[in-house]
Amino acid sequence: MTHPFNASYAICPGPSSRRGFMRMGLAGFASLSLPGMLRLRAESPADPSRKKNAVIMVWQPGGCSHIDTYDPKPNAPVEYGGPFSTIQTKVPGLNFTELLPMQAAIADKFTVLRSMRQTAGGHPAGSMQLLSGDPDTRDKPAPRLPDWMSIANYMRSQNTERNNPLPIYAGVNPPTNYTGPAYLGDAYAPFAVTGDPNSPSFSVPNIGVANPGEAIHLERRASLRQRLDTLERAFDKAGEMDALDEFETQAMTLLTNPKAKEAFDLSQEDDKTRDRYGRNTWGQQLLLARRLVEAGVEILTTSLHGPLCGRVSNWDDHAVNHHVFDALKFRAQAYDQAVSALIEDVYQRGLSERVLVVVTGEFGRTPKVNYQPSTGAGNASAAAGTKQPGRDHWPRAFSNIWAGGGIETGRVIGATDKLGEDSVERICGPGDFLSTIYHHLGIDGRKVFIKDFNGRPTPIIDHGEPIPELIS
Repeated sequence: MTHPFNASYAICPGPSSRRGFMRMGLAGFASLSLPGMLRLRAESPADPSRKKNAVIMVWQPGGCSHIDTYDPKPNAPVEYGGPFSTIQTKVPGLNFTELLPMQAAIADKFTVLRSMRQTAGGHPAGSMQLLSGDPDTRDKPAPRLPDWMSIANYMRSQNTERNNPLPIYAGVNPPTNYTGPAYLGDAYAPFAVTGDPNSPSFSVPNIGVANPGEAIHLERRASLRQRLDTLERAFDKAGEMDALDEFETQAMTLLTNPKAKEAFDLSQEDDKTRDRYGRNTWGQQLLLARRLVEAGVEILTTSLHGPLCGRVSNWDDHAVNHHVFDALKFRAQAYDQAVSALIEDVYQRGLSERVLVVVTGEFGRTPKVNYQPSTGAGNASAAAGTKQPGRDHWPRAFSNIWAGGGIETGRVIGATDKLGEDSVERICGPGDFLSTIYHHLGIDGRKVFIKDFNGRPTPIIDHGEPIPELIS
């Protein structure tokens, strides 16, 4: 479906970010300069009578070993295949490794893409290729192109008003390295929720207020600032103040609307559901992701990093970082449980047509195992100097999984060679990955241009096509 906004867009740049604004809270309005406030972009919430299609992207930072999870090679030499046995899934002919029994049991509810490939060997460039379509293979300190999440937020923010108090784009411990809104500006970065949702003390700053008295106080502060601004309304030549007023109204709603606070409140879930996801950081992250999308957030990203990964807190299982097989076993239960619970929940709660779930990292890991001395002891890593197995970066072949979105599930797309070194059948690249997500969001990526820093109309994606098996 072609998105109605297929012309060049004028960008309102500036250093002020909506995310930073929310952290500051409404009580800080009086300290912001008028020019700074005018750079904040108003969100445009969705028609409450019909929630729009949404995407949840679960990110594996550092890259997951496809050989040891979704694309096992039981007949490969031992130096390639690893120690894990192969198990059958609910889909005849589709096998995983023993690390994923819960996902194997519901494999009829998602599709495995085994033939992803990109061309960048580093984490920055690999992430930028997959998430923004930047073909550059060189690692850069910051993205040149906006990621698909920021673009989708920008596109959705051009629509007519909505009444949902929640942001369009939110991240629950979102990916923050090597990704971002680039020339769109920080106003289109995610509303970030950080911390451990499994902690009893977990809370989201500036979402809801403790009591009605606080709400009245905030309203008075906002009213005072508005009265001060009347002195400057003579300079409102282009209706900027109207946009500012709209933004303030939405911010006020986010702070005072009980429905907004409720969406972030995991105590609203019954114990059985929380247990099903796993009483750990990753399980509760994915449960919160489902709650937010169900409540009206349209783009949701969450990154599976931190202590549950092992010593270096990510999936970058070089031998110097982790004993790769110990690391995969260390994180497998939390990962398998959380992802399978999210996918099951999407179907059980009637979200499977509207919500697309994508689980991926930036690349896979080398099929051939290598051995290097550990650089430090910790979870999934031996003492410093101990030689241990690892797998390095591998962009030539990797797997990801797709669920919901109205797609036909219980399928396998593509294949790698007998050693898992190269995608050889139905090869898909970053352009195909992005085009598929855009298609679900109602965006024709080849027809949308946005002005970059230099004012040049730039296509949001200039290669690739939606993957037919992954579109409804």
